[in-house]
Order: sequence, then structure tokens, then C-alpha cells
Amino acid sequence: MSAHRRAGLEKERPLSYDELPEPEPKPEDEKLAIQLRHLADNAVLKARPQGDERCDNCRYYLEPSREISYCWHPKLRILVGDQWWCQWWEANPE
Repeated sequence: MSAHRRAGLEKERPLSYDELPEPEPKPEDEKLAIQLRHLADNAVLKARPQGDERCDNCRYYLEPSREISYCWHPKLRILVGDQWWCQWWEANPE
């Protein structure tokens, strides 16, 4: 037996695609999903704009040229779509 095998340092063979386990949500994923659902429910976060008010022209939308960007409003702080809207929408200061 080689010294590497005795030391437990042998290289493992990579798994093939067929051998990979099916992905499953972990407990932290379920916890985050519940937290984000509450956040969305409380925020009146909508996937459609309210007239001319939409995330990409809100002061809190970090990258207005992107379809998805980070909203840095203190009550949200999540990724949102450019055409979304929430109750905390504010126009960009001129």
C-alpha cells in the first residue's frame, strides 16, 4: 500500500452527471424563502409598474440600465426587476 493511501490522501474520482444527487432545498433555503415571502407581502412588492412608477426609475434601484438590479431601500435590500414596483418607490432626485 502506498504512503498516500495509508495517509488517506488518495484522489477521489469525480462523479459523473448521472451520479450526482438531485438538488434539494436545504433548511436555510426554506427559511430564506419564508422570510422573502413575508418581505414581499409586507412591501406590497409587485411585478408590474404603477403607471410611470417602476423600479428602474426609483432612487433606490442601483443600476437603472440593468433588467435586474439591487434595491437598496432599507426595508427591502433585495434583487428586483426593472419593471417592478413597491410602496416605497421614490423618484430619482434631479
